[in-house]
Amino acid sequence: MDVKTNGNISFWYADIGGIPQKRPALPGDRDADVCIIGAGFTGLWTAYYLKKADPSLNIVVVEREFAGFGASGRNGGWLSGGFGWSREKYLKTSSRGAVIDMQRAMAGTVDEVVRVTEAEGIDADILRVDNITVATNAPQLERAREEYQFYLDWQMPAEQIEMLSAEQAAKRIRIANLGGAFVIRDMARVQPAKLVRGLARVVESLGVSIYEGTSVTRFEKGRVETDRGTVRAPKIIRATEGFTAGLPGQERTWLPLNSAQIVTEPVPEALWKEIGWEGHELLGDAAHAYCYAQRTREGRITMGGRGVPYRFGSKTDVNGQTQQATIEALHRILTRLLPQTRQLKIDHAWCGVLGVPRDWCTTAGFDRSTGIGWAGGYVGLGVSSSNLAGRTLADLVLNRDTELTALPWVNRTVRPWEPEPFRWLGVHSMYQLYRIADEREFAGLPHTSKLAGIADSITGH
Repeated sequence: MDVKTNGNISFWYADIGGIPQKRPALPGDRDADVCIIGAGFTGLWTAYYLKKADPSLNIVVVEREFAGFGASGRNGGWLSGGFGWSREKYLKTSSRGAVIDMQRAMAGTVDEVVRVTEAEGIDADILRVDNITVATNAPQLERAREEYQFYLDWQMPAEQIEMLSAEQAAKRIRIANLGGAFVIRDMARVQPAKLVRGLARVVESLGVSIYEGTSVTRFEKGRVETDRGTVRAPKIIRATEGFTAGLPGQERTWLPLNSAQIVTEPVPEALWKEIGWEGHELLGDAAHAYCYAQRTREGRITMGGRGVPYRFGSKTDVNGQTQQATIEALHRILTRLLPQTRQLKIDHAWCGVLGVPRDWCTTAGFDRSTGIGWAGGYVGLGVSSSNLAGRTLADLVLNRDTELTALPWVNRTVRPWEPEPFRWLGVHSMYQLYRIADEREFAGLPHTSKLAGIADSITGH
């Protein structure tokens, strides 16, 4: 499978004219009220809500590359408001009502992001859509039905979710071997590079200083040391998500899990008529390895999945370049679900990393004794979760006790990942077992493969 462009950050940047020119680096030592490490969604949303709450704050954002270089500019464009973490794990230190409050707060991020983009004039190709998870064999359909019932049990409004028969689902998207589908409403499609770059411009217009090309070498209470100078600030926010392991002292905090995508050439109108997909739904499947796709503004199809899930020693990619084997694997997923696309060329492939805590559950917090806060470990749900993180961190920095600061993800303690080679072996074993489980189910296994449960137990997923 040939591809025109591999890497170069992501297709989303090609879509807006290429990689942006970097803002100036930190010009030397300076003082600030708040220093934010990382100019992705988490850091920018935090800066935005802090400035809106207190315009007098002197806020400095330091970024190693450029605003939106990481997952914020490479993701699948799912503004989902989803809750993909273990509710049971949050229950260990909280209550059922509090977890439901967190679920509702996460769901509310879709409306909030749309509100801000409209108010601030950010054009990010946002389109309100449903999310559809398709099942193409019996075990997948069983899991989709279980997920539907699980959501009802956790007080998801019944009008927001629906199980579709094969016939009903095919009226939306003509997926091969379709057995049924699970639908969640009230989500949105977004062009992530447009959103993160637009948010950076808005934050800058509010008076926040964003310094790019500035690498953090060390941070501690009151100080962020970089290769360009030191920022002295009583409040510091670590907003580095999948790149957290590259910071001194954070090597085992969050694991950088690799995810990759491909995007097709523009799909001819005649082919769209064969495929359907007129509702522009966010598309995933109920396989263990899972995939995620969208129909873009200009009529392409993006398809994402795990590829090579983890690089030894928490290493990250080079400017988004991904492996040929990953490109071919994603193309197989695309053509398995939509065989109508076999003749389409692939214009762009890329990859990035997302942050994974040891218990696979996101956290946000602030240590008042050190003045250091953090948020992330979104495990792939960062487009929406980062917005709630920004609002929560703003409240924490300003020492406000609010409904957001009381949510169960705030100030959770999570143990670190194991040293190498154990974390490499664990993650790769998990995804190998997922792959084998999916193969057995595609081959006709009538129930969910037990190998998937073994895979989950290996890393506590």
